[in-house]
Amino acid sequence: MKTRGSGLLLHITSLPSDFGIGDLGPKAYEFVDFLAQARQRFWQILPLNPVSKYADYSPYSSVSAFAGNPLLISPEALSSQDLLTEKDISGLRHPLDDRIDFDRVLEVKYHLFKKAYKNFLQSENQLEFHQFCRQNAVWLDDYALFQALKDDYGEQICWSEWPEPLRKRETQALNKSQSRLSFEISFNKFLQFIFYRQWMDLKRYCNQKHVQIIGDLPIYVSYDSVDVWSNSQFFKLDSRGRTKVVAGVPPDYFSDTGQLWGNPVYDWQALEENNFSWWIQRMAHNFNIFDLIRIDHFRGFSAFWEVPAQEETAVNGWWVNAPVYKFLRSLEHRFPFLPIIAEDLGEITADVREVISDFDIPNMKVLIFAFDHDDPYHPFLPHTFKANSVVYTGTHDTNTVRGWFEQEASPEAVRRLFRYLGRKIEPDQVPWELMRLGMMSVANYAITPIQDVLGLPASARMNLPSTASGNWRWRISLEYPGRSLVRQLANMTRCYGRSD
Repeated sequence: MKTRGSGLLLHITSLPSDFGIGDLGPKAYEFVDFLAQARQRFWQILPLNPVSKYADYSPYSSVSAFAGNPLLISPEALSSQDLLTEKDISGLRHPLDDRIDFDRVLEVKYHLFKKAYKNFLQSENQLEFHQFCRQNAVWLDDYALFQALKDDYGEQICWSEWPEPLRKRETQALNKSQSRLSFEISFNKFLQFIFYRQWMDLKRYCNQKHVQIIGDLPIYVSYDSVDVWSNSQFFKLDSRGRTKVVAGVPPDYFSDTGQLWGNPVYDWQALEENNFSWWIQRMAHNFNIFDLIRIDHFRGFSAFWEVPAQEETAVNGWWVNAPVYKFLRSLEHRFPFLPIIAEDLGEITADVREVISDFDIPNMKVLIFAFDHDDPYHPFLPHTFKANSVVYTGTHDTNTVRGWFEQEASPEAVRRLFRYLGRKIEPDQVPWELMRLGMMSVANYAITPIQDVLGLPASARMNLPSTASGNWRWRISLEYPGRSLVRQLANMTRCYGRSD
């Protein structure tokens, strides 16, 4: 993590494909080839966990912190494994589009998955599947049952509304449901087996090409998740399993009422008494499937804002300290090399900066935020960086650089940008000039969203925070950049010492 390098941010769903959504198929391997040819060392993605219509398909709101998203399974790979035929998939291909129709994707892919599962049940060699189930039983058994129950009662029905014996996980009720839903449970395990087989194949290919994958780990989990249902003792819940307090952030410059996220908050005392076992298990799982992990809202490990569950805004909350030093030392003891990146954007206090420094954790710098104020010591201006940091032109939560410049940057911010660059530039030049600032900085890592490499406008934005619908749908609707763009990116990377 001390070596200079650069990479691109592109979520799997945003890859081009023939089935309406990016997946772990041929186009993912082509993207790895593109990264290698352009001398990029990192591929950063968003969380891989299952998504839901009732959370607008956000990868940050999932029913499981361990399971993979079945929608990322590649039909072409299933065909190559003789679980589907070319005839099965040929009539279901989608024309290339830059927006994901999740409802259509769900219909098409689960139609194919059920066919693949039928064929799998007729195959003789299932040893690898049974090994996978045994090795991952600690999370897979609960997930497969939870998902089967969600399908049975209705995906929109929260587990806290299930019959009391299931809500409280009484043994007799669990056994009865496992027997009644045995086919559905096995199907859910099959999808996880296929997902992780395809994912680990892709990860191996990345590593063979000297590309490392940066995963993304949301600090909180969803209330309507198997994680809370099966580990309720680690969350602040009442006797019925309902949230007593929820997560958010307090009022600040951007919002008079703060942000009320609604996630259950951790009972850190209970976690500590259990030697942080749930978190260690979660981190071990993620270290197995990624090379590095960006931890979203890292400051929540130090102190978190909790709000009574009945509140409608985040105003009437309070800060609660967490045992951050004990927790991180437990992680270091279990994982001597701790390959994490701290997302420390927003209002960060001195104690959080001290934790990041004491554990020598790389933190984030975002260039489009650097010109909002006339401050030559702004922490996001490249000349203020320290080596142990990760510089981004923008993130999945911001506009594209071109969209920012054309729609959001104030005239003062534009003047400051031009002053910093030493000249005026045209809008189509801004993304690459910010890339250059990041590449030439002392930050060990420089990560650029693919939208900025392609110079795309605001319509290519991935997410607009605090909006409830229409996000997470953008994807590349064209073939990968041509040879000239590959050479241009490779030359810039080499020029600033970020490649061999």
